[in-house]
Amino acid sequence: MKTIIAQVTYDRWAIFRLLHSAAGMDHQTFNRALPSSFPSVQQTFVHLLWAESLWLARWQGWSYVASLDSEEYPTTESLRLPFEDVHTKQLQFLSGLLPSAATHVVSYVNFSGKKWEYALRDLVQHLIVHSAHHRGQITTMFRHLNLVPPTTGHLAFLDEFQSTQNPYKASPPQG
Repeated sequence: MKTIIAQVTYDRWAIFRLLHSAAGMDHQTFNRALPSSFPSVQQTFVHLLWAESLWLARWQGWSYVASLDSEEYPTTESLRLPFEDVHTKQLQFLSGLLPSAATHVVSYVNFSGKKWEYALRDLVQHLIVHSAHHRGQITTMFRHLNLVPPTTGHLAFLDEFQSTQNPYKASPPQG
């Protein structure tokens, strides 16, 4: 479970690095229409927040999480606490499991009504890859807006915490 918790901790770190950088955008830039899966930096963050909540629910055996209204999250500050909340819940859930839970099969029903079953570790990996995909889109959006995106690579994460703690051996970093 330590490796899974470290992966989720990395995901949280990377999202918050981008969110912190986006905090410097004015409202118009944060919401500017750009070609991507979602029409703006803001709406891509809202999608990430929804997906983080959805996959937590699925890890816990639930199948459905209502979509989020992007108008309820007009700023990076309005996203900060909900991201903190879902990441705290993810880490609490995972921390409460035995190491063997990583291989336990979790079932859920997708939005088309089809039942799927995967090991918990594979569902967590899916979340990490999904998040990386959309963080990459946000990075590209930053560049289209002539902004320099922060580094969110896994090795940068490890380097940042190398001197204070190894995320694969210690509890998750705060902040």
